[in-house]
Amino acid sequence: MTIRTVTTAVLLVAAGGLVLSGCVAGEGSAVARDDDAGDTWSADTLTVDFATYNPLSLVVREQGWLEETLGPDVTVEWVQSAGSNKANELLRSGAADIASTAGSAALLARANGSPIHTIALFDQPEWSAIVVPEGSDVTSVTDLAGRSVAATRGTDPYFFLLQSLEEHGVDLADVEVQNLQHADGRVALENGAVDAWAGLDPIMADTELNAGSRLVYRNVDFNTYGFLNARADFLAESPDLAQVVVDAYERARGWVADNPEETVAILAEVAGIEPDVAEKVVLERTNLGIDAVPGEAQRAVLEVVGPIFVETGDVRSQEQIDEALDTLIVDTYARRADPAGAGGAG
Repeated sequence: MTIRTVTTAVLLVAAGGLVLSGCVAGEGSAVARDDDAGDTWSADTLTVDFATYNPLSLVVREQGWLEETLGPDVTVEWVQSAGSNKANELLRSGAADIASTAGSAALLARANGSPIHTIALFDQPEWSAIVVPEGSDVTSVTDLAGRSVAATRGTDPYFFLLQSLEEHGVDLADVEVQNLQHADGRVALENGAVDAWAGLDPIMADTELNAGSRLVYRNVDFNTYGFLNARADFLAESPDLAQVVVDAYERARGWVADNPEETVAILAEVAGIEPDVAEKVVLERTNLGIDAVPGEAQRAVLEVVGPIFVETGDVRSQEQIDEALDTLIVDTYARRADPAGAGGAG
């Protein structure tokens, strides 16, 4: 089996002109080292997240490419994100320089004042769906009216739920949404505490294969892309380190294409899941064959999600959404990404 590839049309759109790209201080400076500082890196510490919903992060961490490229002068610290909401918290608090979220979560954070920019895409996943336990009488989204659903606010599964309800004419007020972190939502689903769960892989695939849970609604278009985000101050101060991370991600993209079985094994180990579960996630629901440069294809997806934030009160106004759409993405790093810059052979 091989990793799915995106259609040529989508690749052309994603690689095209970027209306929403922004500029940050330091973009024009050298990306390898700060020559003015005596051939040194711009900082002595780099903090990056890893997440089981982001296979490329697991590969970069496992292979040690950041450490290899940066050498002894920069300490690389890894922090785990349990969900997009947690990744956003890491960025907002300064506990991470670069962290991975769903596109919807990045837009929400930016619209609510978090000074972050998206510097690359890591994948186009189908990582969320509406899940019900084995034996459930729920067969469609319309059946969720009057039921309870677990979802993690501020993450793609939550926004997947909102879009699914809207598409099927179910008022959010008619559904009891229990705000639970992803793993807790899975537990609540299996023990009968909720009727459904807006799931996230790889936990979703695990409950499918090991607990008989069913996906009653899937829609890949409601899954926003995987966004690699960085704090604005970090980009201004350390564009060289940001470029090293993006380069490593592109090296990982090629490595995964050549080593799908090894990627499955890495995900299984980090997530504590069985290989067949990891295989379903990596080989069936993870599309790494996309251009890393964020652009109009991603803006089109976020323009659909943005008004929902306003309707649900997650963002105060459409003006905030529009400003976030215009300032979120900085495409420079992904455009000049060089896998060899992360210690690769090219």
